[in-house]
Amino acid sequence: MEGTRNSITGQVRLEGVALQAGDIHGGVHVHSHAPALLPVPQQLPPAPARLRGRGAELAALDRELHALPVPGGRCLVLAGPPGVGKSALAGHWLRARAAAFPDGLFYADLRSHAPGGPADPVEVLGAFLRALGLSGVPAEPGEAAALWRSATAHRRIGLLLDSAATAAQARVLLPGSEHSVVLVTSRTRLPGLVLDGAGFLQVGLIDRSAAVELLVDRVGADRIAAEPLAVDQVVTRCAGLPLAVCVAGARMAARPRQSLAATAEALRTETDRLGELRLDRDRAVQAVLDASYRILDPAAARLYRLLGLLPVPEFTAALAGAAAELRPAEAARLLEALGDEHLLEEPDDGRYRFHDLVRLHARGHGTSDEPPQLRRAVVRRVVEHLLATATATERLISPSRRPLPRSYDQPPLCVPEFADEGEALSWLDRERGQLGAALRAAADAGQNALVWQLADAMWPLFLRLRAYELQLEAHELGLAAARAEGNRAAEQRMLTSGGHGLRNAGHFAEAARWYGEALELARAMADPRAEANAQYGIGQSHRIAGELPSARRAFEETLRLRELVGYPRGTALARIALAEVALADADLPEAVAQLARAEAELTALGDHYEAARALALTGEARLAAGHLPEARQTLEAALTVFRAARSALWEARVLELLGTLAEREGDHRAAREHLERALELYRAVAAPNAEPLARRLAEPPPH
Repeated sequence: MEGTRNSITGQVRLEGVALQAGDIHGGVHVHSHAPALLPVPQQLPPAPARLRGRGAELAALDRELHALPVPGGRCLVLAGPPGVGKSALAGHWLRARAAAFPDGLFYADLRSHAPGGPADPVEVLGAFLRALGLSGVPAEPGEAAALWRSATAHRRIGLLLDSAATAAQARVLLPGSEHSVVLVTSRTRLPGLVLDGAGFLQVGLIDRSAAVELLVDRVGADRIAAEPLAVDQVVTRCAGLPLAVCVAGARMAARPRQSLAATAEALRTETDRLGELRLDRDRAVQAVLDASYRILDPAAARLYRLLGLLPVPEFTAALAGAAAELRPAEAARLLEALGDEHLLEEPDDGRYRFHDLVRLHARGHGTSDEPPQLRRAVVRRVVEHLLATATATERLISPSRRPLPRSYDQPPLCVPEFADEGEALSWLDRERGQLGAALRAAADAGQNALVWQLADAMWPLFLRLRAYELQLEAHELGLAAARAEGNRAAEQRMLTSGGHGLRNAGHFAEAARWYGEALELARAMADPRAEANAQYGIGQSHRIAGELPSARRAFEETLRLRELVGYPRGTALARIALAEVALADADLPEAVAQLARAEAELTALGDHYEAARALALTGEARLAAGHLPEARQTLEAALTVFRAARSALWEARVLELLGTLAEREGDHRAAREHLERALELYRAVAAPNAEPLARRLAEPPPH
């Protein structure tokens, strides 16, 4: 019988375990616990299938693609006035050349003129890294940028950085791979990127024939041919600005029975409302936006005005409904109507946003047509909607956390319900930018109660998704707001939760100071549970700093207070903390005793995740004592729980221990496999354990 021969040729991407061999005698056992593969990132928003009048620009971009690779990759800045079509050009070109970027197409809106100011680079880097499967992002911009460069060092990617404010904002996001191509759009040339080897392409106005072709695409050749004079007037009054032509075309297409001359006349009579932007040709945009706004039905026009007042850069149907006091289904219908008029951009994920100039137009009408009291109420309703939804995620993900009161001017109309923790975490991940913008808007408006309540409700985002940079900002704002309101319970919570963020971000001295203030306030309030939480934070800070006696005293006091108030889960966690101190102090019997009791208590409470932490530490203690079979059994049981919970940090920690165990048993191949996988996971969550383990793997294997 003739055997089967497998061959691999061409440019092939292999994922997971691959085995290529000739004859094999005996059994082959492959054990793989790799996570489910993520799709190759394709983040570009929709772009026009056909570009009109951009042949020269597309050819220039092609020349950049086919030029010789340069260290750090190719970077090109597309500069031009607002509304000229820079984003559409960049997105169209990258989509058409997608085959040149097999490792993905990335996109970020840097929001140079959006509410709340330009995008935070760490926020953008976090989105990029999560798309590659790296769940942890360092809080420091420099460290996050270094991780991004490492993750993309050998990848062929395309990247669109849209609406950049400064060269510095774009520079930290450059991947640094010689196989990458980065397009940056901006209203200015960003000359500072010359130092990074960037080229520049000026994107100008389109000519008359291209403008007419744009209208044909939207209105149809027959109508265009039937009214050449009106078409000429529309094109002239749009002044060669693609945004103006597209909005005018959308207006005409939505009214097939109306003459094109009606649109031409509307453009002639409108006045300029975009006084904030004194740029050449902005009057053309003003004219077409006013013409489109005037023909909206009253409900759509009202929603348009209110959306212009929002402090957030994007909005779902639920959030738009909250702003306008509408059910999500009705808000979705009106959003679709605004999209049909080319007044909103709709990416693939159902989230809407304004073009910068359209936002100014909508805000102008919102400011002039709505009374101040209503404008303030709109912003508050949106913040309260986000607060209510974040609170729902907190109840689901952290049910044992003692809730602080929430106060609403009026209860939100619709609060989403989440099926499980994964769905709630996905919402937090998607909305972290909206939550941050809402928090800042509430702080700017002096809505102190909303500020600390929203910071408190975002706890699962900080605990599970490690959004440390936002955690620090949120708790600084929340602490100031709680103190301004004179709310001592809120102040104590902000100090304790903020200390957690400072500790995890590596600011240990500052964390200890916050915990100390939290402890003093808890004692003044005679709140033993809050006092125990502050003591727990102090103990963790001291343990990490190697100050074991003071850490033990803090944890013992935590245990006493939690037993006093009848908080069984908290007492079990205090026992785990005491066991960690005992492990660090080589007191193995004490560590095992505390862990056994904690594991039993947590299992009885149904908290299998924390019980698995106790098991993992028990395995570490047994390994240190030389009880290898018992250590393996315990560690493998913990590993199963951590994998099911998608806890990359603890999975890595257990794998590192299993690697050490395999070394002691003389199985160096298995040891290396465990340690290499642990290193991957540590790096994925930006854990400080990564570098020591990398140095360990770089050492020659023992003989």
